[in-house]
Amino acid sequence: MAKPTIVSTDLDEKSQRLDAHTEDSADSLMTSNQGVRINDDQNTLKAGERGPSLLEDFIFREKITHFDHERIPERIVHARGAGAHGYFQPYASMASVTRAQFLQDPAKKTPVFVRFSTVAGSRGSSDLARDVRGFAVKFYTDEGNFDLVGNNMPVFFIQDAMKFPDLIHAVKAEPHNEIPQAQSAHDTFWDFASLMPESTHMLMWVMSDRAIPRSYRMMEGFGVHTFRFVNEKGESHFVKFHWKPLLGMHSVVWDEALQISGQDPDFHRRDLWEAIENGSFPEWELGVQIIPEEDEHKFDFDLLDPTKLVPEEIVPVQRIGKMTLNRNPDNFFAETEQVAFHVGHIVPGIDFTNDPLLQGRLFSYTDTQLIRLGGPNFHEIPINRPLTEIHNNQRDGAMRQQINRGRTSYHPNTLGGGCPMQAGRDMSGFISHAERIDARKVRERSDSFFDHFTQAALFWNSQSDREKQNIVDAFSFELSKCETPTIRSRMVNTLAHVDKILARQVAMNLGLTVPDPLEPVQNGGMPADGDPARYAPLPIKNPVGTSLALSMDHAPKNSIKTRKVGLLAADGVDDASIDTLKKMLIAEGAVVKIIAPQAGHITTSAGKTVAVDFALFSASSVLFDALCLLDGSPSVAAFDLHPKARLMLQEAYRHFKPLAAIGNAVTVLQSAIGIAAAGTGSGKVENAKGVVMGEAKQVKEIAKVFMGEIAQHRHWNR
Repeated sequence: MAKPTIVSTDLDEKSQRLDAHTEDSADSLMTSNQGVRINDDQNTLKAGERGPSLLEDFIFREKITHFDHERIPERIVHARGAGAHGYFQPYASMASVTRAQFLQDPAKKTPVFVRFSTVAGSRGSSDLARDVRGFAVKFYTDEGNFDLVGNNMPVFFIQDAMKFPDLIHAVKAEPHNEIPQAQSAHDTFWDFASLMPESTHMLMWVMSDRAIPRSYRMMEGFGVHTFRFVNEKGESHFVKFHWKPLLGMHSVVWDEALQISGQDPDFHRRDLWEAIENGSFPEWELGVQIIPEEDEHKFDFDLLDPTKLVPEEIVPVQRIGKMTLNRNPDNFFAETEQVAFHVGHIVPGIDFTNDPLLQGRLFSYTDTQLIRLGGPNFHEIPINRPLTEIHNNQRDGAMRQQINRGRTSYHPNTLGGGCPMQAGRDMSGFISHAERIDARKVRERSDSFFDHFTQAALFWNSQSDREKQNIVDAFSFELSKCETPTIRSRMVNTLAHVDKILARQVAMNLGLTVPDPLEPVQNGGMPADGDPARYAPLPIKNPVGTSLALSMDHAPKNSIKTRKVGLLAADGVDDASIDTLKKMLIAEGAVVKIIAPQAGHITTSAGKTVAVDFALFSASSVLFDALCLLDGSPSVAAFDLHPKARLMLQEAYRHFKPLAAIGNAVTVLQSAIGIAAAGTGSGKVENAKGVVMGEAKQVKEIAKVFMGEIAQHRHWNR
């Protein structure tokens, strides 16, 4: 029998095309995964331009669901993290603005688990990448879990959750070669950023020293979004959440960050762990900016816009309680890796606003945990369990732990006595704030969302001269890594709309010029059929002014607690130098480490044995906050001949760190860092731009001055 003839059909041709490689062409139109053409990929579907996002938005759901499931098992973002247990305690009752019980009793301690993280890198990336830092707190309250899932920066790159997959795809390693890891210094990120002017404010923060913190313990945290407080009367206030570190805010310099990544890529993780193990428990005060609901529209920015902050000079931050981290995890995977945060985990007295980025996160987080933690019962993993008992009709699913008794798993019922019963307001049941909504279904943004440059300029104006220079250097470094000239030019033009001096300095480093007159900023963040004039960025609202709260240089610097100070000592070190300095530093809370030419121990001039913490061959200045070269002729001679010791002193000086030398060590320090010799026989301690020197008999005076310089952290006047 003859074989039948196989006739090619349109369906066969479609199947063949599905198997082929695909590449977008110039005439490609955006579609859903079902082939439906999309006319607006910039905005979620909302009830009015400032209203809540709608569950029926199948385009957003498909996009964010696919994004949430792209990586297993590690988190797509915030994969690299460290965590710790602790507690939160309020200072006074907040009953006037919120019914949340954990904010009422100053004697009540609420357990917390906190996870810090970087955003862009994988689990194996460095802690010291230039990046946003996640700052997520899980409160195990008596009313259920409340998750405050924020960052160490108060604003974000985008205004609408629809753009989150695009942002992360752009900043992640490029898909064709998986390069670079944990860096934003490449074409795809800056291509995206230069076409999304709404990112400009956040870019100023990420290019600042906030993106390379000295420690998780020394950075601020923010809830990012505007939330609501709701009291017993049902009255609503808008609220912004802040975490203020009691150790102050400190950063590393960029060259130092690069070296730390090579010396100790676990630097931040190790720092947090060791501080808690040593009993130096990190502390933050919880601050809130409370805004009456009737004041929602009195500002020249929109409270629902996540690319904007509320300046503290306009609405002061009230510090309402303190969080202390006092216990390290017992198992990293079981706790830090499996903890599941969700902005939708709230308790009575706290509620949402219509911030379109927040609205998208409310859907995305649950979806992410379903795939990452293996199913719907991730809440039963011990680190995620609430303190309160769980009673509902949810059953079965992968990894089910709870064993439910009885025959009913539905409501209403009589066979189970009607249980579990609904809890009304009088039984502290959660009731959503009754916000009035009367709007059309639209994919739009409010006109109040299009001032992209005023707050970016406010941030720039508020920085010290050195902080401004660091921002210029960061932009220059990042954009110099871009291989496409038009991307660099677009970004320089955008910066010129923020500040022409900033743009000119960056342009000069890139071999570019700032266009005069300025070119309009391209806005890729608008629908294909949108009105370019309506979506055009608004000009800066003058006068911009300044805000001291935005500058790390203006933050208090009055403590040396937990600062790591390296004492360079070898055999024959002077006993008075090492004993006195070490005792005085420890008394003020510093962590003192002995650095010697070799491992093991050294012997002082009086014959005492001292354990060595770091040998020179494994030490680096970037692992310390300050260095001191101790007295004692044999000891000084050992370091004078050691090239690694001279390199450490030179690097510490170049990184603006405090340095000290005692007695005979003074000339060695002066020679190493290239400063003019100063007489140490004058009877007073010399202090030249954070370099403290004096005679051996002045060790107590040297220590006092040295500690004052350590508290300043950096000495930019060198």
